[in-house]
Amino acid sequence: MTTLHWLGLLLLAVIAGAVVPFQSAINANLGRGLGHPLWATLASLLVSIVVLLPVIIALRLPLPSLAFITQAPLWMWAGGAFGVCFISLALMLLPKLGASGFIALAMAGQMLASLLLDHFGLFGLAQRELTTPRALGALLLIGAVALIQFSAAPARAMATAG
Repeated sequence: MTTLHWLGLLLLAVIAGAVVPFQSAINANLGRGLGHPLWATLASLLVSIVVLLPVIIALRLPLPSLAFITQAPLWMWAGGAFGVCFISLALMLLPKLGASGFIALAMAGQMLASLLLDHFGLFGLAQRELTTPRALGALLLIGAVALIQFSAAPARAMATAG
């Protein structure tokens, strides 16, 4: 893989992460307007379908194999449930924790889960041992999360007191 290709992948990963706080903030407002976060979760997923279907049609993607659909293990369909969980929790927690607090804590959870997935090579992923440097990196990230979250606490306390 060329350096330019690698940098392009890194940039796309940063963009993928950057859209999450925007999605969460927009959906939190939608949830308030619709009367409950779960209505906003449903709306978000429906909009996803409306946006995705024309792309699939434009790319002329072949239909998935019916044999695979009927034989795939149940855990392969859990991604949608995890999506509902993330979107719903983001809608409920982002207004309370703030965008940076929620995203920092979500990143810490993602890092810990990712280390486990890699270490054990779960769900067909390449196995990557949990080494001391990788564990230290995760601990540093969690320390950064604590700094981000708890440095906002005094400002939050002053805002609610006034």
